[in-house]
Amino acid sequence: MWEAIAANRRKSVLLIIFLALVLAALGGAIGSFFLSRDPADGIFWGVLIAMVIWIVMLLTSFAGGEQILLATAGAKQISHDDAPQLYNIVEEMKIASGLPAMPKVYVIDSAVPNAFAVGLKPERAAIAVTTGLMSHLNRDELQGVVAHELGHIANRDTLFMTMAGVTVGAVVILADLFVRGLWFSGGSRRRSSSEGGGQGAIIILIISIVLAILAPILAQIIYFACSRKREYLADASSAQFTRYPEGLASALEKISAGQNKNFSKSRTLAPMFIVNPMAASGSGGGLFSTHPPTEDRIRVLRNMTKGSSLAAYEKAFRQLHQNAGVITPGNLQASKEEGIRQSAVKPEEHNPQKNLRDIKDVLHKTAGYGILACACGLKMKIPPNFSHKEVKCPRCGRTHQIPLEYLAASIAAGIGASQKK
Repeated sequence: MWEAIAANRRKSVLLIIFLALVLAALGGAIGSFFLSRDPADGIFWGVLIAMVIWIVMLLTSFAGGEQILLATAGAKQISHDDAPQLYNIVEEMKIASGLPAMPKVYVIDSAVPNAFAVGLKPERAAIAVTTGLMSHLNRDELQGVVAHELGHIANRDTLFMTMAGVTVGAVVILADLFVRGLWFSGGSRRRSSSEGGGQGAIIILIISIVLAILAPILAQIIYFACSRKREYLADASSAQFTRYPEGLASALEKISAGQNKNFSKSRTLAPMFIVNPMAASGSGGGLFSTHPPTEDRIRVLRNMTKGSSLAAYEKAFRQLHQNAGVITPGNLQASKEEGIRQSAVKPEEHNPQKNLRDIKDVLHKTAGYGILACACGLKMKIPPNFSHKEVKCPRCGRTHQIPLEYLAASIAAGIGASQKK
């Protein structure tokens, strides 16, 4: 596995360098047209400005990119006591993946099943899952999804996709600035350049326009192609960590069937989910798809009948695609063969409605609500600003005394509000 991570790092570095060169070429072309009558001087300043924009965007992302993405998704951090099963699964897969630190665990209040991971390095990684995922999936399926996301962290995909996404964003910004500059200048710069420099100025203009059009498209194609391949690698990692490929295959079926294209309105966040919600059906495919077709991912996983290692995944992949695989030969030689374990989940142990109620209770707790259980089975949510000393159960009519800790929290909240006024 360490050889796979090392190979992934080398490929990531090369791809980031290539994207940076695309960005520099675009900046140089724009600079030669707008910034100076001397093409060489304009290219220098154009490249410099492009690199400054890129570095500023990278530093901003590195400073707090994970928290921005989690806040955008509306994710709430939970502890072991809040959701023991989910937390235990993350701990198990953290050990299996060899991560040096326990990722933080977040929950998103949404009925759409999905999950994503963030983390520029394993020591500050986090995984977020929706309430829909926790209610619809059994333990094996949930373990497969968690292992997939931790595979992204272990393979350093979260770092690469952050850097690649920022670089693509910088390319798009520069191209947009160039087009707007041409529009607002009304062609005056173009006319003066062509009068003073003749055919050379016209060639520079044509090159600048072509790069402004093609650079964002090329950068996006490279970004999406890398994203699709890394989804396959994360699937392979999940099969290796769990030793149960069917868990992830079954989970992908349920996640794909439960998607809603309106789930994520952020184009930055959508490609990070295990199934892109903007694809609606979850099938994907094509040059501009961030994920490989979900049906194809499921077929590969279910074709792993003899083992759960990286080599077994590569063999299953090649049998279905009849072409080059997704894992390098060196990594296959270092891959230790592992058998496929049996599922330990019993059908009666999985209760989607109960799971959803339990996780909703967790979210209410993180929002400051108190949970008061009645003998009739009803759980009452006590809001943080509740000031009464007792409450009547709407189902059976029993009267309950409000615990002192709830009253203390309400009093503290009221004092805080009065001090702000």
